[in-house]
Amino acid sequence: MKLLIVIVNYCTPRLTIDCLRSIESQVREIGARVALVDGHSPDDSVKMIDQALTMNGWRGWVDFTPLEINGGFAFGNNEAIKPYLDSSDKPEFILLLNPDTLSRPGAIVDLLRYMRLNPDVGIAGSRTEYPDGSAQTSAFRFPGIASEFEGFVRFGPVSRLLSNYIVAPPAPDHEVDADWVVGASMMIRREVIDAIGLLDDHYFMYFEEVDFCLRARRAGFRIRYVPQSKIVHLIGQASGVTSAATQNKRRPAYWFESRRRYFTKNYGLMYALLADLSAACGFALWRFRRFIQRKPDPDPAHFLGDFIHHSVFFKGSSVPKGST
Repeated sequence: MKLLIVIVNYCTPRLTIDCLRSIESQVREIGARVALVDGHSPDDSVKMIDQALTMNGWRGWVDFTPLEINGGFAFGNNEAIKPYLDSSDKPEFILLLNPDTLSRPGAIVDLLRYMRLNPDVGIAGSRTEYPDGSAQTSAFRFPGIASEFEGFVRFGPVSRLLSNYIVAPPAPDHEVDADWVVGASMMIRREVIDAIGLLDDHYFMYFEEVDFCLRARRAGFRIRYVPQSKIVHLIGQASGVTSAATQNKRRPAYWFESRRRYFTKNYGLMYALLADLSAACGFALWRFRRFIQRKPDPDPAHFLGDFIHHSVFFKGSSVPKGST
């Protein structure tokens, strides 16, 4: 098998069906398979997707598995991938694809071609776009102490001073090496999984692709941003966390838990303490400046209190598996 495309649905059946429709011609051209799992959605997802697979004649290339629990994004992807790694026809490449994405013509074919022509690349990410074609940030730097302060303080002079530490720099128009690429459309060479294992499913959602790419980089694999592969990403539609419509909605606990796990697991407790202190100081300074300048409040409700409550100072390094 050349390519396995993995999609995890949770309460987004219409988006998932639209995503499948957008990739159908490329799947047939490549001879790929789609491993689609449902994370125990409480709505009519399973019924709607089953009907769509039958009505559109997609069962020949889509394997649909409803899961018995909602273990999160990493868990769902892992459950989809595992049977294929244990089969006699293991995929050469695995594409993690969000259900809230739509493929531009040839995007998956282009990404697969790039991987085959560049055997030194272990992971490649697409350019993700808004529906109007404008670019989203898709190639990132790893977060750290300096980047946490820059991201939370939101002050131009500080950002210019710490420009080399900004996690989400503007999207380039050309191929570049990246620390990590967006998990909404991430193609992985199977040898990477053979070397470092699957996604860490202690992350319920968020930071799992950052962690995976860090592990891959530490194992010597190259990560590339490939902008000729274009994917529309309807940001936040699948998670409901980062969409514009829910901008001031309270951030779920699992976001904070995942962030804490990322720092403590990969850099140790002392580094995580400094990262938390840096972020909290930056955010407090931003809130003070916002109050003085009477700027509108763009932040999630109760964010600072929630951040402190879930920080290393209060929770230490322990993050339960599948924490929500």
